[in-house]
Amino acid sequence: MYALIATPDKFNKYNTYGAAKYIKHIEFDEDTGEIIKAKSVLAFDEEKLAEDEKYDGYYVIVTSRHNAKDDWVIDTYKELWRIEETFKVTKSDLEARPVRVSREDHIEAHFLTCFLSLVIIRLLQKMTDWKFSSKAILTGLAQTCVSNIDGNRYVASYNDKAVVEIGNMFGIDFRLKNRTLAEIKNIVANSKLR
Repeated sequence: MYALIATPDKFNKYNTYGAAKYIKHIEFDEDTGEIIKAKSVLAFDEEKLAEDEKYDGYYVIVTSRHNAKDDWVIDTYKELWRIEETFKVTKSDLEARPVRVSREDHIEAHFLTCFLSLVIIRLLQKMTDWKFSSKAILTGLAQTCVSNIDGNRYVASYNDKAVVEIGNMFGIDFRLKNRTLAEIKNIVANSKLR
């Protein structure tokens, strides 16, 4: 802040990083963002800093619901992170963007698939008491596969805590490494009933 007062020519509206609010008599050119030489000398605003310091360490939530209870406002605000995380999951983990299709019906199908996947992930998270992130669930399920080792024997090559717990909810024991084709078909048939 003191550098801003001593050498205002080196700063503008865009590189003062919030320090300008603590400087008295500072004005910016609307078009260029440069500091206009003030009629009076620039000075540090001690009172403004003291006022802002009173609120250091506090987090303020503003709401238009004046009759709402404090606990409701705080709990509602805490849940906003789920919305932000949903956008992140949709964009990165489910690769909703960029859309690599051009026809309108294909674009709609792409987003429908992404949002259905998101619903399934959220349901799995809720069923596991939110123990696993969406990334952990997606990674675990994507890496879960079986390989045919001989005519009628299949071996599971991967499982983790998320996959094992999800499997247990649906009556599938992913810890078993070797299965026959008949056992796999039986698991698929029984899982459709759930």
